[in-house]
Amino acid sequence: MSVLWSLFLTFLKIGFISFGGGYAMIPIIQHEVETHQWMQPEQFNHAVALAGTGPGPIATNCATLIGYQTAGVLGAIIATLGMVLPSLLLIIFLSAVLYKWHNHRWFKSTFYGLRPVVTGLIIYAAIRLGWSGSDSVHFSWHQAAMILITFGVAVGIIKYKLHPFIVILFAGIMGIVFFQ
Repeated sequence: MSVLWSLFLTFLKIGFISFGGGYAMIPIIQHEVETHQWMQPEQFNHAVALAGTGPGPIATNCATLIGYQTAGVLGAIIATLGMVLPSLLLIIFLSAVLYKWHNHRWFKSTFYGLRPVVTGLIIYAAIRLGWSGSDSVHFSWHQAAMILITFGVAVGIIKYKLHPFIVILFAGIMGIVFFQ
């Protein structure tokens, strides 16, 4: 199977099976990238970090970067198409379904049941990214600094109701202080 076809099918599958937004998709994308050996773990972490800084959904940006890294510009286009095609088809289908069944009890219950799964996937992605680049699973000062920044961000948003821009700016400055 060609690399382009593999990229398309892989990201098409990810697009169809993923719920909860881009950050919840990161563990699935990481598993597929490792399975296909398209990138080394450190390269993947850099791609995720870069994808998070760009405009648009992080999962789509990851697909584009992974496709580009794997097969150049055509790979980027194919991987991105594979990632967004399921969403487009799903939105067309769901708009008809939601209009008809949005008030049904089982329909609402299904979406409430998916919330813990999405939360768990996001937490898993955060932990994996936080511990990446480390040669061991031992706790280091890098992880302590990241936990401190994460705690500061949570307190700033929840307790002090700070604007997200202020919190992002704070986290960036703390990253410079801790990791420079």
